[in-house]
Amino acid sequence: MKGKILLSFDIEEFEMPREYGDEIPFDLQMNVSRKGTTRILDLLEKHNVKATFYTTANFATHAKDIVKRIVEDGHELASHGYVHDHFEPPHLRMSKDILEEIANVEILGYRMARMAPVPEEEVYKAGYLYNSSINPTFLPGRYNKLNEPRTYFYRENVLQLPASVTPLVRFPMFWISFHNLPLWLYCGFAQRVLNKDGYMNAYFHPWEFMDIGPKDKYNFPFYVTRNTDEDMVRRFGKLIEWGQKKGHEFARTGDFVKSAIEKGNILTK
Repeated sequence: MKGKILLSFDIEEFEMPREYGDEIPFDLQMNVSRKGTTRILDLLEKHNVKATFYTTANFATHAKDIVKRIVEDGHELASHGYVHDHFEPPHLRMSKDILEEIANVEILGYRMARMAPVPEEEVYKAGYLYNSSINPTFLPGRYNKLNEPRTYFYRENVLQLPASVTPLVRFPMFWISFHNLPLWLYCGFAQRVLNKDGYMNAYFHPWEFMDIGPKDKYNFPFYVTRNTDEDMVRRFGKLIEWGQKKGHEFARTGDFVKSAIEKGNILTK
């Protein structure tokens, strides 16, 4: 079965090393994210596919040229909050306004940093059409969302688009899985998701396309650094080639959401 592959990238200041005790300076955070995002854009341009970039206002303010290229290349720009390491409800509207001013496009989508919970009534009041901040799986120390629907649904007047997980066992199709599974197995799981749901919503980050290992560099565990940098560029290119060979369509999330709303019959929870 042919389906839609929704590639998305969380574009933020690279402050993840702080989680592992490394107080990385802001200029280095931005340098890693800028270069990683450029690698992603070059790769998508090479394969002529479109994607969605969930971007923090903080990153956008300090990298307006990158944000403008995202839009000029035909990708969707969405919000990833005001800053990546802190959230307050007013940030929802603030980030939307800043991104719209910089890029001169309407911002339809939102994704909370680290897929954390976000008050949906505030997402609606801030003017978003959809929210992609749920990973409906169980991951020790991070997610316990097995009670959430696997596929899109309405809550508080906002369309919720969870990250994709496999049917039945809810194996997550996010970035860690892509790095650590054999590529043939990840593609096999992706095909199961596409067969069942008709689409796959998968997310990644620019720092995955950069040299972030070995462990003594940022103190990251092996499952974070495995298959990053040039290996990630090659693997991701092969993923795109696999999808194209299978006849799947790579689509922007906002376009997919609009189409789903037009078709109707969406679960409300």
